[in-house]
Amino acid sequence: MITSPKPSTTPKKKTKKRDITQVLGPVDSLEYYVKADWWKEIFNANYLRTDGDVVDDPTITQDEIDQFLNVIHPENEAFILDLCCGQGRHSMELARRGFTNVFGLDRSHYLINRAKKQSKAEGLNVNFKEGDARKLPYRTDTFDYVIIPGNSFGYFESLDDDYKVLKEVMRILKPQGKLLLDLTDGDYIRKNYEARSWEWIDKNYFVCRERSLSSDSERLVSREVITHTKKGVIADQFYAERLYTPQSITQLLKNSGFASPEVHNEVLTATQSQRNQDLGMMARRILVTGVADKKWAPKRSKTKTQRSVMVMMGDPRIQDKVKPDGTFDEDDFHTINALKEALGESKDFQFSYFDNHKQMLQQLATRKEKEKIDFVFNLCDEGFNNEATKELHVPALLEMLEIPYSGGNPQCLAYCYDKSLVRGVARELDLPVPEAFVIKPEDTTFIDFPIQFPVIVKPNQGDSSMGITQNSVCHNILELESALMYVREKMGYETSILVEEYLTGKDISVGIIGNLPDNYTVLPIIEEDYSALPEGLPKICGYEAKWDPQSPYWKIKSIPAELPEETSRFLVASCLKLFGRLGCRDYARFDWRLDSNGTPRLLEANPNPGWCWDGHLAKMAKLADISYAEMLHRIVRAAELRIFGE
Repeated sequence: MITSPKPSTTPKKKTKKRDITQVLGPVDSLEYYVKADWWKEIFNANYLRTDGDVVDDPTITQDEIDQFLNVIHPENEAFILDLCCGQGRHSMELARRGFTNVFGLDRSHYLINRAKKQSKAEGLNVNFKEGDARKLPYRTDTFDYVIIPGNSFGYFESLDDDYKVLKEVMRILKPQGKLLLDLTDGDYIRKNYEARSWEWIDKNYFVCRERSLSSDSERLVSREVITHTKKGVIADQFYAERLYTPQSITQLLKNSGFASPEVHNEVLTATQSQRNQDLGMMARRILVTGVADKKWAPKRSKTKTQRSVMVMMGDPRIQDKVKPDGTFDEDDFHTINALKEALGESKDFQFSYFDNHKQMLQQLATRKEKEKIDFVFNLCDEGFNNEATKELHVPALLEMLEIPYSGGNPQCLAYCYDKSLVRGVARELDLPVPEAFVIKPEDTTFIDFPIQFPVIVKPNQGDSSMGITQNSVCHNILELESALMYVREKMGYETSILVEEYLTGKDISVGIIGNLPDNYTVLPIIEEDYSALPEGLPKICGYEAKWDPQSPYWKIKSIPAELPEETSRFLVASCLKLFGRLGCRDYARFDWRLDSNGTPRLLEANPNPGWCWDGHLAKMAKLADISYAEMLHRIVRAAELRIFGE
């Protein structure tokens, strides 16, 4: 039997909302608290809020573009890259003025998404990408001009990284192409920076700043404490920017191969802010140009050899217990055909397909010897012999045969197949999870029930929402006993069962394509729209939503998530931590749910998530204007880069 929680005269303790802002008191050394990769997290809504008087003012942007154009004089058809473009203010201003080949790249997921949305709303033709300036995703000899505006150069801890940026700029510029750098006047700032300042941003936001020179006097180290009148401290952040003098930046350009470096002292001497308060590094700037003195890269004598990729899939000849009728149906074959059609668009890869599991071992060994297989695109999420518990067997077999493959390795898949184990990893990383406990197969007569109703009952091991229906949400002991019996009858009596507090907040998914540390894209976050569900049904995306067209749950839709910026930032940072700790590769999806306080709590991690054309990953990609074919290509390309490098 199951014992219910004992009544208590003590009021139920409310869940404390997670404080995701670490606040420090006075510190002896600002430099000590600067992370080497501070630039990964700091460029968000707070950045636009605190620096908006400079970086989000259309008049200032227009004036800066006027001055840039007076220096470089590009033609309207010139290929221009706005590198470290932020929210794309300069890129979009160029497009408004009739420049037809404008590109923007930035490391900030938040700012690039903002740029894409605004550009789309205005009908501007700007190609925005998220990426690292040290490893640019463009072909050699592509651009006539590269601009790095808004003092976006000199963020890296090592001078070598700035050198890498310039070498990459040199690579992608055409011969005699021109680089324009807009950066702070290091001589001036080193002598005139404000050690402490404060200002009201508006009626609610207040910012205190501290600054000091680094120990070698080569960087200005800053601390910003941002406070809201009602929310309290919302950010306490440290960063450091290199102080280039006209002499040091021109020497760096020469060392990077740029000819005729020139400092244009007559422009951008000061920025005109409407608030006219603390301008920091934007107070006094210089423009520097350099010319790509190089020859055209040799043309390749032949087209790049296509890599041979074998696509591993589930076996339609074998029963699949996950599917409602246990067999592949018309929809499954339609999905497979859509996959083949999308992959057929690729010019970089030659795909073959394999789904005969009875011959898998023999065929792989034979084809490895007789045919060239560069790597396997592992889409066999059904598992070996269409058994979900044997999903990890496929990559294990590939490893034994020394055949490279996409996606998670056996250890990663084993970790993530166990929901309780993922919860433990999340706790280790200090990430919030719902309250829960596990019922082991031998727990047949008594269960200590440590959490409050309502709860949701799930198989602890499993995927594709097997064993999760509308009846999995329980409000009392009788419903719980029935749900437990259903899981055991459906999944087997040897199955462990997770009993988890039922969260009523937004149902959130975060998708990632690529690989850490820098070659990845976080797709737009989505939430499930349960508005079409009849009153009284629990708001969950279970088995009925994925497999039963006659169910009211079939009407659930995925829509762009409407979340506070701080929550979105926390979700992205948390998913990247999980991606690395769990050993995910090439792509992954993480599912979360908000509690009643709006705190995200991790539900599960999905390496090798669903790849079908109408799956969650494809829906996220579509919101980022990434087609299904392009999504698949990015996953395959991520695997190729990880396995072979450039």
